[in-house]
Amino acid sequence: MSKTYHITLLPGDGIGPEVVAETRKTLETLAPLFDLTFDFSEQLIGGIAIDETGSPLPEATLQACKQADAVLLGAVGGPKWSDPAAAVRPEQGLLAIRKELGLYANLRPVKIFPQLIAASSLRPDVLAGVDMLVVRELTGGVYFGPRQEGEQEAYDTMLYTRPEIERVVRVAARAARGRRGKLTSVDKANVLASSRLWRQTVVRLMAEEFPDVELEHLLVDATTMHLIRRPADFDVIVSGNLFGDILTDEAAMLAGSMGMLPSASLGDGKAGLFEPIHGSAPDIAGQGIANPLATILSAAMLLRHSLGEEDAARAIETAVERALDAGYRTPDLANTTLPDQTIEVVGTQAMGEIVRSYLGD
Repeated sequence: MSKTYHITLLPGDGIGPEVVAETRKTLETLAPLFDLTFDFSEQLIGGIAIDETGSPLPEATLQACKQADAVLLGAVGGPKWSDPAAAVRPEQGLLAIRKELGLYANLRPVKIFPQLIAASSLRPDVLAGVDMLVVRELTGGVYFGPRQEGEQEAYDTMLYTRPEIERVVRVAARAARGRRGKLTSVDKANVLASSRLWRQTVVRLMAEEFPDVELEHLLVDATTMHLIRRPADFDVIVSGNLFGDILTDEAAMLAGSMGMLPSASLGDGKAGLFEPIHGSAPDIAGQGIANPLATILSAAMLLRHSLGEEDAARAIETAVERALDAGYRTPDLANTTLPDQTIEVVGTQAMGEIVRSYLGD
């Protein structure tokens, strides 16, 4: 008997609608191969939601997300709504939905596809074997702490509680236990009181619940250097919201293009929010050249983490790898050619069609 899953789609702004459309087609193609049925609901978020409703996260969108088995997001933001002093901004919708859905752990896998190793600015020997997972705390810290903004003085507060730290570290430690068994906790404990609480909490929790997982502590500034110097040494990295925001973007560039990297935002339940990390890319929106692979790979994470459909998730990942093996590239990957490679540059829709052609083979 076919399983039915309810998926809320949030195309958002910029290239979001283009990459989400290709991902929806991919899930629709996948469904009969694994006896699945997807019931899609498309809702507004971000800049387009502000234009149509006045809110970056309309109530109808929030309710649809709360009722869904999983949420797939494209991207939010663009020049039209870029004034940081504006009272209502697209990114407020993204922050709000994470908070409302209790999605406190952001998972960003960074794996180097051998076919794309030339895309990175780092030497191939430095990148060899890179396969890490960065877990970022998502609903606490400086983005959500007490703040004040004025013409002469302003402050944002990095506030964490022990339970907030414990729950995200558990997510990261469980992931490490299922991978290579190493967890790197990143903080600034030599300066910040909140980081000292972070480190103390991590030490106690790991000793009590995950003694089998190797633990190391790194200061955030040292981590930024080690990510470039020895990226293959990392297995799972866990950090607070601000540090994680910065480190995940840095780690993303190891792969050479943000167009390749998916993410998952999870909470205590199975439902999560899945999105590419590349942003709305307004400079190429509507041109049909955006890379849909990060969003398609986000759908694989959706299948794995929210729906428990591991075989279907692997089918998507394998199809993406086969498309790359065959030499297909979107324009952001056009300069990834190795000496013995022949590539063909294709657009958004063509790349989606190519991936779908490899499903079920």
